[in-house]
Amino acid sequence: MAEIDLVLVVAKLVDEMRKAGAFPSDQDLNRLAAQISNGFKAKKDEVAILRVSSDAKMLSFIFPLRLTMVGLIPLTTTHSLAAKSIREKRGEIVNNFPTYKHPTVFEAVDLSDEEKATPIQKIMSSPMIVEGKVLGVIQISRKARPSEPVGPDFTHADLAQLATVGSILGKFLSQLPAPSTFRPKAPAKT
Repeated sequence: MAEIDLVLVVAKLVDEMRKAGAFPSDQDLNRLAAQISNGFKAKKDEVAILRVSSDAKMLSFIFPLRLTMVGLIPLTTTHSLAAKSIREKRGEIVNNFPTYKHPTVFEAVDLSDEEKATPIQKIMSSPMIVEGKVLGVIQISRKARPSEPVGPDFTHADLAQLATVGSILGKFLSQLPAPSTFRPKAPAKT
């Protein structure tokens, strides 16, 4: 999918969710992640959307749905790529993620009943910045067992496209209730 096409598709989906006037449904989030993943030749479960807490101390998952109930990431976590993206307000590409020191707790979670946990081999991470404020982070990964093919390296053009998508999502997130004011329900089976 060309960059402009992905941006337009994401903008349209976000506009539809905004008009619904509530926190996005599981179905809406799945549809959004599927479109984003297609733009990067990734799988839906290789998209992560995280949001900064209202006190700016933690990150919580919005997607993948199963990770919303696993736990939070303190922004002070030294080896979290997501937290680093927030702190430094810049994106990053890691095309050899197994050598990057990082917490693995979220990688160990089965994201669906059919899909078993698979380690991340490549990842890119971009903060979602709105009016100079970082509201969250969006990540695209490529997962595979060490002996399996992983797909192409991420490029700087990919990271620029992810930052554009992130800015669209960030504007939408800024209009949702703060994470401390709602508790996401356990996701429906997907």
